[in-house]
Amino acid sequence: MIVPVILAGGAGTRLWPASRESYPKQFAPLTGTESLFQVTLRRFGGPGFDRPLVMTADAYRFMATEQAAAVGLTDARVVVEPCPRDTGPAILAAALIVAEDDPDAPMLIAPSDHAIADTGRFHEAVERALEALKAGATGVTFGVTPDRPETAYGYLEVDPQDAGEGPLELQAFREKPDAATAERFVAGGRHLWNAGLYLFRARDLIAAFETHAPYLSDPCRRAVADGAQDLTFFRLAPAAYREAKAISFDYAVMESMPGASVIALDSGWSDLGSWSVLWEISKRDADGVATVGDVTAIDCRDSYLRSEEPSVRLVGMGLDSVVAVAMRDAVLVADRDRAQDVREAVDQLRAAGVPQADSYPRFHRPWGWYETLCREDRFQVKRVMVRPGGSLSLQSHVHRSEHWVVVSGTARTTIGDEVRLVSENEGVYIPLGTVHRLENPGHVPMYLIEVQTGAYLGEDDVTRYEDAYARE
Repeated sequence: MIVPVILAGGAGTRLWPASRESYPKQFAPLTGTESLFQVTLRRFGGPGFDRPLVMTADAYRFMATEQAAAVGLTDARVVVEPCPRDTGPAILAAALIVAEDDPDAPMLIAPSDHAIADTGRFHEAVERALEALKAGATGVTFGVTPDRPETAYGYLEVDPQDAGEGPLELQAFREKPDAATAERFVAGGRHLWNAGLYLFRARDLIAAFETHAPYLSDPCRRAVADGAQDLTFFRLAPAAYREAKAISFDYAVMESMPGASVIALDSGWSDLGSWSVLWEISKRDADGVATVGDVTAIDCRDSYLRSEEPSVRLVGMGLDSVVAVAMRDAVLVADRDRAQDVREAVDQLRAAGVPQADSYPRFHRPWGWYETLCREDRFQVKRVMVRPGGSLSLQSHVHRSEHWVVVSGTARTTIGDEVRLVSENEGVYIPLGTVHRLENPGHVPMYLIEVQTGAYLGEDDVTRYEDAYARE
């Protein structure tokens, strides 16, 4: 049984504003109704695959378990990285955890935010990689035949004399090239795009780290050994994991490891690294225009138009090779050829202290989500959704009072010593400083409108007394 190791801790900004640090692209439904993370989990949910091991950040742990459960994977193992350390330490920690159960288990390491159009052909490639392991390969990586000079990908140099569908000999890793070098790579026929997918036995992977990146061994071993179970999660020990050098798996191991094999991957792979790439894989009309959401395109060509907000109608007129993405709190308009540069815009927004750089308009919590509809100097209005069985912490506020009006479903409220059910079109008042809790005892999502008033309305004005999700 192959153990899928899903890397889901990144906070990418290349698809801003739909992807932000508080809600990164792997958890967003960018290519359909399910998130990229959920599509990845489904890809590894068939015969021959063991339950997945998910490596993610503390901020995304509940999102990962909720989305996994939504696609039927209630037994997914979620490992929480206490701080970002790139893919090297994350993969070594995963290998150490897998090896505790079976050191010979094959691990398929995969990013959670890539797209693969043909799952059947992908599984065939994985089978060929597994056969390569059985035949003696130390490790296998996957490469994609390039169809254009691409400067956003790393490349794998292989032996062009190798033929057939078996493993190719990996000769060298090549970093992201400039345009001229990328053209030379494509023309020469010796280079494949690095898909960031790997297949190793757990013990071989650990041995590769011991040989090529021994400085990661001690902190990662201690992070696993001293880690602790927290609800359904396994938390790596923070102090030890922080000592691990932040380094990618390619830099730490693959670029120095002889004997690796390459399996050619022909399954419609894309890393979804920019809005331009998303345009390329999207369904387009006769004029090359891809639209998502409430969009009207008039005399547009070769453009990607997307509205993420049902209340925002995006209208494009006379656009040519443009990306336009509209959300309630931010709008991106860019030349499609500049789509790779969105990160520069995010950096400028961060430097200016603009909250939209990292904060998503909808804030996800383990019990559901909330979004701010209106905010002024001494009041704000929120819409709150509590999923069935969800429960906010028992808490109080020093600086604000709250009014709750249930607009759909039924709430159970605790206000001081009083516990009551509140139905649709009913409301309650929580005076400043009063201990309170909100729960959804029903079987459908519960929605309410919350009006906060007070001198300070920050999210850190909360004292928790009890919390079902063990948050501090």
